[in-house]
Amino acid sequence: MATNYPLVSIITVNYNQAEVTCALLESLNKITYPNIEVIVIDNASPDDDPSIIKEKYPNAIFIANPINYGFAAGNNFGLMRARGKYLLLLNNDIEVPEDFLEPLVNKLETNKQIGAVSPKIKFYYQPDTIQYAGYTPFNFITMRNAAIGYWQKDRNQYNEDRETAYAHGAAMMVPMEVLKKVGLMSYIFFLYYEEADWCSRIKAAGYQIWYVHNSHVLHKESVSTGRLSALKIYYQNRNRIVFMRRNVQGKTFLFGLLYQLLIAIPKNAFGYLIKGKIKLFYAYYQAIGWHIKHIFDPEIHENPML
Repeated sequence: MATNYPLVSIITVNYNQAEVTCALLESLNKITYPNIEVIVIDNASPDDDPSIIKEKYPNAIFIANPINYGFAAGNNFGLMRARGKYLLLLNNDIEVPEDFLEPLVNKLETNKQIGAVSPKIKFYYQPDTIQYAGYTPFNFITMRNAAIGYWQKDRNQYNEDRETAYAHGAAMMVPMEVLKKVGLMSYIFFLYYEEADWCSRIKAAGYQIWYVHNSHVLHKESVSTGRLSALKIYYQNRNRIVFMRRNVQGKTFLFGLLYQLLIAIPKNAFGYLIKGKIKLFYAYYQAIGWHIKHIFDPEIHENPML
């Protein structure tokens, strides 16, 4: 374990969940790693008073965005403000054990080929159950991949570090040096797929992504968007195709796009229509409509730099 403690900037985005964010900050107050700065971005919470975050945790850097620019942009505001050698994005619905940070820093300190790491993620309300122990690669036709270990009891079956396809956006650490080379998250995503896209760019720049087994965090999952909402369906389906437009080329892109437009989206959308869930049905077709409207939009391919 490294004996020096480089500064780690921990960034979290709050939206209508001040109490949840405070629980994260309370857990960060108890960690053993001695050199951190905590940056909280409030994305213009309309139904909640985020000022309690400032009152309870005055040592955290608090940035109030006047407009909700989305999850990717919220994190980008934090990344632009950060001073650390390492940058840790944490969802506000995470809580951390006291010793979670040292293994992540040590992994990056000892292997400069690594561009991002994520810890093991377990469910907060079922802490013996895994949410993430790495990701499989995407199938670029179906645009599906899987979290390794998802819903498995943790019996130490993933207790070794390994290279993985993607880090997990709920808990993802990146060196500042990598951020300067690769740039910020794309603003186009707003919500969902931004971290998968960021990981794709990190890998394209020649870096590896690793899962670190001896660090874990606890995730309350989907606190801010709800388990199933029109917002979630819209952005997941819109951004699945945005991700394809940015990262998949040639025949694979064509076959993948046809699969999404002719099979996956109609099948799922009509399932909701049959159940009488009109808002959820409509969200799918708004997602497609966005792409028709933005078919030649160069902004889709922009990568903002630090």
